Amino acid sequence: MQFPSTRRSAVLASQSKDPAERRQAFESLVDAYWKPVYKFVRIKWRCDAADAADYTQGFFARAIEKDFFRSYDPSKGSFRTFLRTCLDGFVANEKKAATRWKRGGQATILSLDFATAEGELREHPPSPAANPEESFHREWIRSLFALALDDLREACEAREKQSEFEIFSRYDLDESTSYSALAQEFAIPVTTVTNRLAWARREFRRLLLDRLHSVDGRESELL
Repeated sequence: MQFPSTRRSAVLASQSKDPAERRQAFESLVDAYWKPVYKFVRIKWRCDAADAADYTQGFFARAIEKDFFRSYDPSKGSFRTFLRTCLDGFVANEKKAATRWKRGGQATILSLDFATAEGELREHPPSPAANPEESFHREWIRSLFALALDDLREACEAREKQSEFEIFSRYDLDESTSYSALAQEFAIPVTTVTNRLAWARREFRRLLLDRLHSVDGRESELL
Protein backbone atom coordinates (compact mmCIF):
# COMPACT_ATOMS: atom_id res chain seq x y z
CA MET A 1 0.00 0.00 0.00
CA GLN A 2 1.44 3.37 -1.01
CA PHE A 3 1.47 6.06 1.65
CA PRO A 4 -0.34 9.27 0.62
CA SER A 5 1.74 12.04 -0.94
CA THR A 6 2.17 15.50 0.58
CA ARG A 7 -1.11 16.73 2.04
CA ARG A 8 -2.76 19.91 0.81
CA SER A 9 -2.02 22.89 2.99
CA ALA A 10 -4.60 23.03 5.77
CA VAL A 11 -4.07 26.79 5.94
CA LEU A 12 -5.11 27.23 2.31
CA ALA A 13 -7.92 24.70 2.65
CA SER A 14 -9.28 26.65 5.64
CA GLN A 15 -10.08 29.45 3.16
CA SER A 16 -11.95 27.14 0.79
CA LYS A 17 -15.54 27.80 -0.28
CA ASP A 18 -16.33 24.15 0.42
CA PRO A 19 -17.63 23.79 4.02
CA ALA A 20 -16.48 20.15 4.26
CA GLU A 21 -12.98 21.04 3.12
CA ARG A 22 -12.86 23.98 5.55
CA ARG A 23 -13.95 21.72 8.39
CA GLN A 24 -11.31 19.10 7.64
CA ALA A 25 -8.64 21.79 7.41
CA PHE A 26 -9.84 23.29 10.68
CA GLU A 27 -9.46 19.93 12.40
CA SER A 28 -5.88 19.63 11.11
CA LEU A 29 -5.07 23.10 12.41
CA VAL A 30 -6.60 22.31 15.80
CA ASP A 31 -4.46 19.15 16.03
CA ALA A 32 -1.31 21.22 15.53
CA TYR A 33 -2.19 24.29 17.56
CA TRP A 34 -4.54 23.48 20.44
CA LYS A 35 -1.83 22.58 22.93
CA PRO A 36 0.34 25.64 22.14
CA VAL A 37 -2.80 27.78 22.48
CA TYR A 38 -3.75 26.25 25.83
CA LYS A 39 -0.27 26.64 27.33
CA PHE A 40 0.10 30.16 25.90
CA VAL A 41 -3.13 31.22 27.62
CA ARG A 42 -1.97 29.63 30.89
CA ILE A 43 1.43 31.37 30.76
CA LYS A 44 0.77 34.78 29.20
CA TRP A 45 -2.71 35.44 30.50
CA ARG A 46 -2.12 33.73 33.87
CA CYS A 47 -5.35 31.79 33.70
CA ASP A 48 -6.10 28.74 35.79
CA ALA A 49 -6.54 25.39 34.08
CA ALA A 50 -10.35 25.59 33.82
CA ASP A 51 -10.35 29.08 32.32
CA ALA A 52 -7.52 28.22 29.91
CA ALA A 53 -9.47 25.18 28.71
CA ASP A 54 -12.58 27.31 28.25
CA TYR A 55 -10.69 30.00 26.33
CA THR A 56 -9.06 27.37 24.11
CA GLN A 57 -12.42 25.76 23.33
CA GLY A 58 -13.99 29.17 22.81
CA PHE A 59 -11.23 30.45 20.55
CA PHE A 60 -11.38 27.57 18.12
CA ALA A 61 -15.19 27.46 18.15
CA ARG A 62 -15.29 31.20 17.41
CA ALA A 63 -12.62 30.78 14.74
CA ILE A 64 -14.74 28.35 12.75
CA GLU A 65 -17.96 30.26 13.44
CA LYS A 66 -16.53 33.61 12.28
CA ASP A 67 -14.04 32.28 9.68
CA PHE A 68 -11.10 33.92 11.47
CA PHE A 69 -8.55 32.14 9.30
CA ARG A 70 -9.90 33.36 5.95
CA SER A 71 -8.17 36.71 6.43
CA TYR A 72 -4.72 35.18 6.78
CA ASP A 73 -2.18 36.56 4.27
CA PRO A 74 1.04 34.49 4.03
CA SER A 75 2.94 37.47 2.62
CA LYS A 76 2.59 39.18 6.01
CA GLY A 77 4.02 36.41 8.18
CA SER A 78 3.60 32.84 9.36
CA PHE A 79 0.22 31.40 10.19
CA ARG A 80 1.28 30.67 13.77
CA THR A 81 2.00 34.39 14.31
CA PHE A 82 -1.36 35.29 12.78
CA LEU A 83 -3.14 32.72 14.96
CA ARG A 84 -1.44 33.98 18.11
CA THR A 85 -2.51 37.55 17.29
CA CYS A 86 -6.10 36.38 16.84
CA LEU A 87 -5.86 34.49 20.13
CA ASP A 88 -4.62 37.53 22.05
CA GLY A 89 -7.48 39.59 20.67
CA PHE A 90 -10.01 36.91 21.58
CA VAL A 91 -8.81 36.50 25.17
CA ALA A 92 -8.50 40.25 25.69
CA ASN A 93 -12.09 40.78 24.51
CA GLU A 94 -13.38 37.96 26.70
CA LYS A 95 -11.63 39.37 29.75
CA LYS A 96 -12.75 42.90 29.00
CA ALA A 97 -16.33 41.71 28.88
CA ALA A 98 -15.73 39.84 32.15
CA THR A 99 -17.19 36.73 30.57
CA ARG A 100 -15.95 33.21 30.07
CA TRP A 101 -16.75 30.71 27.35
CA LYS A 102 -19.48 28.41 28.58
CA ARG A 103 -19.68 24.77 27.66
CA GLY A 104 -22.89 23.39 26.16
CA GLY A 105 -25.66 25.08 24.25
CA GLN A 106 -24.82 25.59 20.56
CA ALA A 107 -21.06 25.63 21.20
CA THR A 108 -18.68 23.52 19.14
CA ILE A 109 -16.97 21.52 21.88
CA LEU A 110 -13.70 19.93 20.80
CA SER A 111 -12.35 16.68 22.19
CA LEU A 112 -9.03 17.89 23.59
CA ASP A 113 -6.89 16.24 26.26
CA PHE A 114 -6.38 19.20 28.59
CA ALA A 115 -5.39 16.90 31.47
CA THR A 116 -2.32 15.75 29.54
CA ALA A 117 -1.38 19.31 28.65
CA GLU A 118 -1.74 20.34 32.28
CA GLY A 119 0.38 17.39 33.38
CA GLU A 120 3.13 18.51 31.00
CA LEU A 121 3.04 21.98 32.52
CA ARG A 122 3.38 20.52 36.00
CA GLU A 123 6.27 18.30 34.92
CA HIS A 124 8.05 21.09 33.05
CA PRO A 125 6.82 24.39 34.53
CA PRO A 126 7.91 27.54 32.68
CA SER A 127 10.29 29.84 34.50
CA PRO A 128 8.84 33.11 35.81
CA ALA A 129 10.88 34.94 33.17
CA ALA A 130 9.64 32.70 30.32
CA ASN A 131 8.72 34.55 27.14
CA PRO A 132 5.16 33.47 26.21
CA GLU A 133 5.81 33.88 22.47
CA GLU A 134 8.94 31.69 22.63
CA SER A 135 7.06 29.13 24.73
CA PHE A 136 4.28 29.08 22.12
CA HIS A 137 6.86 28.43 19.37
CA ARG A 138 8.55 25.61 21.29
CA GLU A 139 5.22 23.95 22.06
CA TRP A 140 4.19 24.25 18.41
CA ILE A 141 7.39 22.44 17.40
CA ARG A 142 6.71 19.69 19.96
CA SER A 143 3.17 19.30 18.61
CA LEU A 144 4.46 18.96 15.05
CA PHE A 145 7.01 16.35 16.10
CA ALA A 146 4.33 14.34 17.91
CA LEU A 147 1.99 14.47 14.92
CA ALA A 148 4.77 13.51 12.50
CA LEU A 149 5.70 10.61 14.76
CA ASP A 150 2.10 9.37 14.60
CA ASP A 151 2.26 9.74 10.81
CA LEU A 152 5.45 7.69 10.71
CA ARG A 153 3.88 4.94 12.80
CA GLU A 154 0.90 4.78 10.44
CA ALA A 155 3.16 4.81 7.37
CA CYS A 156 5.26 1.95 8.73
CA GLU A 157 2.17 -0.08 9.56
CA ALA A 158 0.74 0.51 6.07
CA ARG A 159 3.99 -0.62 4.46
CA GLU A 160 4.59 -3.46 6.90
CA LYS A 161 7.75 -1.75 8.14
CA GLN A 162 7.01 -1.96 11.84
CA SER A 163 10.60 -2.93 12.62
CA GLU A 164 11.80 0.31 11.00
CA PHE A 165 9.56 2.29 13.33
CA GLU A 166 10.64 0.29 16.38
CA ILE A 167 14.33 0.75 15.55
CA PHE A 168 13.80 4.48 15.00
CA SER A 169 11.83 4.80 18.23
CA ARG A 170 14.30 2.78 20.29
CA TYR A 171 17.47 4.37 18.94
CA ASP A 172 16.52 8.00 18.25
CA LEU A 173 13.82 8.58 20.87
CA ASP A 174 14.90 6.41 23.80
CA GLU A 175 18.64 6.78 23.13
CA SER A 176 19.29 3.91 25.53
CA THR A 177 20.40 1.22 23.11
CA SER A 178 23.04 0.52 20.47
CA TYR A 179 23.19 -0.77 16.90
CA SER A 180 24.57 -4.08 18.12
CA ALA A 181 21.86 -4.49 20.76
CA LEU A 182 19.16 -3.81 18.18
CA ALA A 183 20.78 -6.19 15.72
CA GLN A 184 20.69 -8.92 18.34
CA GLU A 185 17.11 -8.16 19.39
CA PHE A 186 15.74 -8.16 15.83
CA ALA A 187 18.05 -10.96 14.65
CA ILE A 188 19.41 -8.90 11.75
CA PRO A 189 22.90 -7.66 10.78
CA VAL A 190 24.08 -4.30 12.09
CA THR A 191 24.13 -2.99 8.51
CA THR A 192 20.42 -3.77 8.23
CA VAL A 193 19.79 -1.85 11.46
CA THR A 194 21.59 1.21 10.05
CA ASN A 195 19.71 0.95 6.73
CA ARG A 196 16.31 0.70 8.42
CA LEU A 197 17.14 3.55 10.74
CA ALA A 198 18.27 5.70 7.82
CA TRP A 199 15.00 4.99 5.97
CA ALA A 200 12.90 5.86 9.04
CA ARG A 201 14.83 9.09 9.58
CA ARG A 202 14.29 10.17 5.97
CA GLU A 203 10.61 9.31 6.15
CA PHE A 204 10.19 11.11 9.46
CA ARG A 205 11.85 14.23 8.07
CA ARG A 206 9.56 14.13 5.02
CA LEU A 207 6.46 13.74 7.16
CA LEU A 208 7.58 16.49 9.54
CA LEU A 209 8.14 18.93 6.66
CA ASP A 210 4.78 17.87 5.26
CA ARG A 211 3.11 18.78 8.55
CA LEU A 212 5.03 22.06 8.68
CA HIS A 213 3.94 23.03 5.19
CA SER A 214 0.35 22.10 5.98
CA VAL A 215 -0.08 24.19 9.13
CA ASP A 216 2.36 27.10 8.80
CA GLY A 217 1.04 28.67 5.62
CA ARG A 218 4.35 29.44 3.93
CA GLU A 219 7.88 28.11 3.47
CA SER A 220 9.71 28.37 6.79
CA GLU A 221 12.18 26.74 9.13
CA LEU A 222 11.29 25.00 12.36
CA LEU A 223 13.94 26.85 14.33
